[in-house]
Amino acid sequence: MTRMLELRDVHAYYGKSHVLHGVDLHVDEGEIVAILGRNGAGRSTILKAIVHQVDRSGAIDFKGESLLPLTTFQVARRGVGYVPEAREVFSTLTVEQNLMLGMKSTRPPGPGQWTLADMYRMFPRLQERQHTAAGVLSGGEQQMLTLCRSLMGNPDVILIDEPTEGLAPRIVEQVAAYLRVLKQRRMSVVLVEQKLSIALDVADRVYVIGHGRVVFEGTPAELRSHPSVSKEWLEV
Repeated sequence: MTRMLELRDVHAYYGKSHVLHGVDLHVDEGEIVAILGRNGAGRSTILKAIVHQVDRSGAIDFKGESLLPLTTFQVARRGVGYVPEAREVFSTLTVEQNLMLGMKSTRPPGPGQWTLADMYRMFPRLQERQHTAAGVLSGGEQQMLTLCRSLMGNPDVILIDEPTEGLAPRIVEQVAAYLRVLKQRRMSVVLVEQKLSIALDVADRVYVIGHGRVVFEGTPAELRSHPSVSKEWLEV
């Protein structure tokens, strides 16, 4: 199986604050990996370290190439999609213009790649509002848009940070359906998700993070068989 993404002994910092303490994890081709843990454990920081939005050290390799010397936009151009927790849309542009901006001219369309039709099929509401300025969309609609905009670049791996945070139950189910589509399409995904029922449903493997370190790695079934891990590191 092809190794898509690998982190070895990764440390990350916000100024003088040392957040990640030697994280090791990997994602294989077609695999969904969920990163679990309490708020403040360092889950989102792992994603930010991959796309160079924080200071970091160690080794971060994508398809055998080191990402450490690359800028954020260079990481994206290599084929790493990133959906941040903050719904960062281009507020004055329409839904469709936002989606088209996600396309990368360096990665021409081809068989099996994502299209506008795919986006509108997953989220019909986006098609209904395709000519609406993104800034007036609801929070749930903006989340749909950011999820789809990242896919429009046809990434080889996509990093998704808390996609259901703050959403109404109806929208949460739509986002869960989106994640199941990624699984069907054999996308390589790193998912940070607080809702265990969703994360464990779609993930092939999970990492539990505590105090900036990996405290558990295994399959969802293995995590369920270790209730002490959930009690110590996941339960509020």
